[in-house]
Amino acid sequence: MTKAGLCNRAVLATGVATLAVSSPTIAAAQSADEGGEVEETRLEEPRSVIVVTAQKRTQALDEVPQSISVVGGDTLERQQADSFTDYVELVPSLSLTQSNPGETRVILRGVNTGSVGSTVAIYVDETPFGSSTSLGNAAVLAGDFDTFDLERVEVLRGPQGTLYGSNALGGVIRFVTTPPQLGEFEGRAQAGIETVDGGGVGYLANGVVNVPLGDALAVRASGFYRKKAGFVDAIGRAPEEEIDEAEIYGGRISALFEPTPEFSARLTALAQNIRAGSPSSYDADPVTGDPVTVDPNTNTPVSGLVRTEFYPENNDVDYRLYNGTLEYDFGPVSLTSVTSYGELGQRQRTDNTIGFGPTVTFVYQSFAGRTDDVGAFLDAPLKQEKFTQELRLASADGPFEWQIGGYYTDEKVEIVQSLIPFVQDTGVLFDPTVLGFSDLLILNLDSEYEEIAGFANVSLELTPWWEIGGGIRYSQNDQSVVQTERGAFQPLQGLPSPNITQGESSEDVVTWSADTRIELSGLSSIYARVAKGYRPGGPNVVPPGAAADFPRQYDADTLSSYELGFRGETIDRSFAIDAAVYYLDWNDILIFGAFDSAIGPVGANDNGGEARVYGAELTATIRPVDGFSLVLNGAYNDAELVDDTPPVTGGLAGDQLPYTPELTATMSVDYEWSLGGSTLAFVGGDVRLTSDQAGGFDQTYRTLFGRRLEIDGYQKVDLRAGVAFDNFSVTAFANNVTNSRGLTSFGGLGDRPGTLLEASPIRPRTFGVTAAASF
Repeated sequence: MTKAGLCNRAVLATGVATLAVSSPTIAAAQSADEGGEVEETRLEEPRSVIVVTAQKRTQALDEVPQSISVVGGDTLERQQADSFTDYVELVPSLSLTQSNPGETRVILRGVNTGSVGSTVAIYVDETPFGSSTSLGNAAVLAGDFDTFDLERVEVLRGPQGTLYGSNALGGVIRFVTTPPQLGEFEGRAQAGIETVDGGGVGYLANGVVNVPLGDALAVRASGFYRKKAGFVDAIGRAPEEEIDEAEIYGGRISALFEPTPEFSARLTALAQNIRAGSPSSYDADPVTGDPVTVDPNTNTPVSGLVRTEFYPENNDVDYRLYNGTLEYDFGPVSLTSVTSYGELGQRQRTDNTIGFGPTVTFVYQSFAGRTDDVGAFLDAPLKQEKFTQELRLASADGPFEWQIGGYYTDEKVEIVQSLIPFVQDTGVLFDPTVLGFSDLLILNLDSEYEEIAGFANVSLELTPWWEIGGGIRYSQNDQSVVQTERGAFQPLQGLPSPNITQGESSEDVVTWSADTRIELSGLSSIYARVAKGYRPGGPNVVPPGAAADFPRQYDADTLSSYELGFRGETIDRSFAIDAAVYYLDWNDILIFGAFDSAIGPVGANDNGGEARVYGAELTATIRPVDGFSLVLNGAYNDAELVDDTPPVTGGLAGDQLPYTPELTATMSVDYEWSLGGSTLAFVGGDVRLTSDQAGGFDQTYRTLFGRRLEIDGYQKVDLRAGVAFDNFSVTAFANNVTNSRGLTSFGGLGDRPGTLLEASPIRPRTFGVTAAASF
């Protein structure tokens, strides 16, 4: 089918995309009778086209020969989905670990080993966000952007190495913002409140306005504020409730200038601040994951979810993103320029008394004559700056389409880790100068990453029903890193202060893809795709006294995928199905381990052997009557190591990859009906099932307990109902109705008292209401 048919065909989206368009709205359609006259017809369901830009050109979703999920802005709002943790259940094969807002590891199709480099690339419109290197903690600092005033979220399953380049082994998540609307004034405001079982009260206030400035210019500005209620209490220090509260606020402004149909310029600035307290995790039994019932420090009874802290923790994260996109349509070809500058800042304080307290106390009692117990917390600010430039030249729509482009990025990351002593009984900061140094221990890690790449993609319609395509990308990067250690700990270990070590690397990688799509009918098609993606390697800094097995450098890991998929629906849209099966072959997997050195165990990146994933995904949508929709989506992922990892990591051949449940399934039901006039009512709900999964690799845990760290499966039920009339709407919701304590992460042996572990649950039962008004 030629692209000319884009706007007059019904297509099948994945389940979440279908949810976004399946509300029974009375729509007008035009059809021509045999005499050529046009008559107006009323349809109960619009023959909607889901439009995506996943392949960096505007297409109907069913024309994209790869697996994509699309969550529309209306769906996000109706289901109160404002962050990764809220819409993970809407996207097959998407999982994550999170204990704090702004600190999230995103996983697609099981592509995860617990390393510090990201396997899922995050984009805002055309702009990559987050570190490309494994020296910037990118794996746990995925950009978790607020979803207010988003047009949609696109989830592209990977690898996406040709158009998106590095760090897209598992795939890409694109936050597609709502652009300014020319010639149209609009505004919308939203407010809500919620309460969390065993915790406090949260609330939100959002607003957006679109202002036209003449016929060719418009500005759109939005702002949001959310307070996330806490539900974890502190023990080990002065008792405090709900220590995991968080505030998330920011805004976005965008200007669109379109003086002619051929030329447009869009400038966008985005800011988001996350102010979080302690992690939403609790001290847990190392086998069952159940919360402790006695204080592990005093043996006194406790209730609810508690975590040991001798000093208050916090995690503040800032996002800043500035983008300029220019497009010019020359007719036969179009030119796109995307220029961006982004900053990610983190200021984190972590109590390390359990791990470092005994050592720090020994040092001060032995060398400074102190008699009190000394604790220590780690103050760890991080700053990342990233500049990117992409130029693309693309052909017009037609039987043969092509794109060629170039990409450049320059990135700097600065990490400072300061070990700061304090008196345990009082929390008063301790004076480190009694040891003759102004600091106990400070580590600086400064890294630079520079990449240049060129890419080309083509597609060819061999017949009106058969299309083939492919792409290739060449990427070259250079990296350098400098580490500086200073403080009183250095001479105590026979090391100079400061002690400076450094490393550098250079590599080039070729990635590619090939695909084909065959239309079986106007409403169904099959596709096949093979593709290769990569994640950059890089240098390690070698500490003094490093053992012979310490890795001086780590190579890029690569992943090849083989996928076969089907999309189809009935002509009346009462039934639709989207299915895919795939095999992923992952080589030189990037892992993270702690290696011995003169200053104690030091973390470093390293390469393991091979891993593989067999998987399948299915989404089915059923609309038996007007206003009612039932969406079933599920995924099966058998993801495991083929080879043992190096011993310091603790993975064995046959081990399941971390935080990848073998089976997940979600059933979503929605019903909408008219109450008369312009008033609509709706009810809906979701049921999410997640099977058992493995935790992170941990050789010490395996030695102590004789088995791999495992996390039990769980069920989660969400309900919602609301009414909309004229320009107002009210939505009530109850999430996690059964108060399930499913875990999103579980581990950290040695970071909690004794053999206890740190467990991060899904949000407890939450009731809330949200009201919105537009004008």
